[in-house]
Amino acid sequence: MNFLSSDWIVTCDENFTIIKDGAIVFDEKIIDIDTKENIERKYKNCDFSYQGEGSVIMPGLINSHVHLEFSANKMTLKYGNFISWLFSVIEKRDELIEKATSELISQELAKMIASGTTTIGAVSSYGLDLEACVNSNLNIVYFTEVLGSKADMIDTLFNDFKQRLYLAQKKSSSKFFPAIAIHSPYSTHPFLIREVLKMAKEENLPVSAHFMESHAENEWLNYSTGEFEKFFKDMLNQHKSLQTPSEFLTAFKGVKHLSFTHCVEANEKELTQIKELGASIIHCPNSNRLLNNTVLNLSYLNDIPLTLGTDGLSSNYTLDMFEEMKNGFFIHTNFTPQELAQKLIVAATINGAIALALENKGSLEIGKDSDFITFQIPNIEDENDVATAIILHKTKINKTYIKGKNELL
Repeated sequence: MNFLSSDWIVTCDENFTIIKDGAIVFDEKIIDIDTKENIERKYKNCDFSYQGEGSVIMPGLINSHVHLEFSANKMTLKYGNFISWLFSVIEKRDELIEKATSELISQELAKMIASGTTTIGAVSSYGLDLEACVNSNLNIVYFTEVLGSKADMIDTLFNDFKQRLYLAQKKSSSKFFPAIAIHSPYSTHPFLIREVLKMAKEENLPVSAHFMESHAENEWLNYSTGEFEKFFKDMLNQHKSLQTPSEFLTAFKGVKHLSFTHCVEANEKELTQIKELGASIIHCPNSNRLLNNTVLNLSYLNDIPLTLGTDGLSSNYTLDMFEEMKNGFFIHTNFTPQELAQKLIVAATINGAIALALENKGSLEIGKDSDFITFQIPNIEDENDVATAIILHKTKINKTYIKGKNELL
C-alpha cells in the first residue's frame, strides 16, 4: 500500500467533495481516501509522502476526443473558417500523414501524460496511430472511425472499416478499449451509419460522432445550401444532403454509451434528441475558436453531461487538457468563475469517464483505479477557491499515476 497526503484532495465525485489536509491509500486501486487525521487512525505506522505546500491530488484528466493522425501539423492547415480548413486538410492530408510516424504520435502521447492526462478517447480515421496507442501507458478508448458518402464506394469503405476495427479489437486489453466513431452526418452515408451502429449495438461498443460543428454543416444538413453546397457539388457531384439532423440522431437509438462532439450549432430539438439518447456532449473550445465556429452555449445543454476534448493538432495548438480548461474558462461568461471552474473540472474527469464508458475512472473513490495527478496551487484557505485556483494557477504536474504507477519517474 502507498500513502500520499496533500493540502487538498479534489475527488470529482458526484458531490464534488474537496478534502482539506487529505490522504489517499492506494495500490492499483484506491483503498481509502479521507482526511490525513482519519487515515492515521485507521492505518497504524503508515508512512505518508506529503506532496508539499499548496499541494493538490485530483483525478487524472480524461481527454474524451482527440485525433492523433495529424499530429505533425503546426501551421500547415488554414485556420479561421471551417470550409477553408477542410479544403486544406484534403490538400495536405498525405503530407501530414506521412510525417505522423508512430514515434511522433508516441511523443505526443507522452506529453499528454506529463501534462496530467491519464485517459483519452482517440478517434482513428486510418489506423496509423494504432501501434503508438497500444504501446502507450495511457488508458485509451480507441474509436475506429467510418466516413465516406459516395454510394459506389460503400462496400469498400465498410470492408476497410471492419478490417481496422478487427485489428483494434485484437489489441484489446485492460488499458486499450476498442470503440466506434461515425465521422459526421454530412460525410457518412446512411447505409454505413446503419451497419456500423448495428455492430456497435451487437458488441456493446462505445460510439462517438461529430455533430453540428459549423454553420456550414447546419445549412447543408437542413437546407442543402451554404458553403458546403459547392464543396459537395464539385467534390462528389452531390446536390442534396443525404439526411437531416434528426434522421442522423434517430439512427443512434439503442446505443448504450454515446457521445457527440462539438454540437455548437445544435438547436433545441436536436439537443432534446441528444438528451433522450442518454448521450454526452464533448466540448472542444480551442478547436471551435481556431476554426471560427460558434461558442457552445453551456446553458442550453439541459442536463446533458458535458465533457472535454482537445480535438487533434489539426485544429489545436496543444493536447494539454489544462490549456483546454483554461481557455474554456475565459470563453464562457454566463457562469460565475467558481461555478464554471467546477463545471470544467467535472467535464475533464468524471464526465469523461461516463462518455467513454469507463466506470472505474474519473473520480477518487474507494475501489476505483488509482489514476490521479499531483501539483501545487497557491496556498489558499477557502475550499470554494480551489477549483478556480486549479484552472488559473496550477504548477507543472509533479506526478501522474496510472493504475497506481507514477508514469513520470
